[in-house]
Amino acid sequence: MNTKSENIHPFNQLLPRESKERLLNQRAKVLWFTGLSGSGKSTIAKGLEEELHAKGFFSVVLDGDNVRTGINNNLGFSDEDRKENIRRIAEVAKLFLQNGVIVICCFVSPTEEIRNLARTIIGEKDFVEIFVNTPIEECEKRDVKGLYAKARKGEIKDFTGVNAPFEIPTNPNLEIQTKNKLVEQSVNKVLEFCIPILNFQF
Repeated sequence: MNTKSENIHPFNQLLPRESKERLLNQRAKVLWFTGLSGSGKSTIAKGLEEELHAKGFFSVVLDGDNVRTGINNNLGFSDEDRKENIRRIAEVAKLFLQNGVIVICCFVSPTEEIRNLARTIIGEKDFVEIFVNTPIEECEKRDVKGLYAKARKGEIKDFTGVNAPFEIPTNPNLEIQTKNKLVEQSVNKVLEFCIPILNFQF
């Protein structure tokens, strides 16, 4: 008999999410950036956070590298570990969401299955998928860490775009093409899209 589940009783929120959104004067959403390594996800997210902050919005950025050095430092890059990585971070994002915070997530999240897992945990109406569409050739040019070169030499296994697949999102809420674009242009495009859905309507 599995007694563990019988002994777990989730704590119900004392204050509803809307009360916290009202306090922060914003609508909480999870802005989920997906794209190849080097596509510009983290750079755009950083710029977006700065712009939102300047406009009085309270947000938090959850980035793939930072998460993997902390809460997910025991995970590798196998299919199962990738799913667990996204599952955990989606649960963390949901906790922030329930407390009225705008969550900016930057994860390669390479397959529809993985992205749908995150969407299911977070909730369809609160999950905003943003596809940072950058050709792999451009990503390799920007690769200051040399990860693509190592992957092509066989030094890194299961590297998305080289020896692991990336499935193009079929119906993202927003697509950003970054080639030959300034970072500010990409940030502004995301900002223009997001402001209307983040504004709190009394």
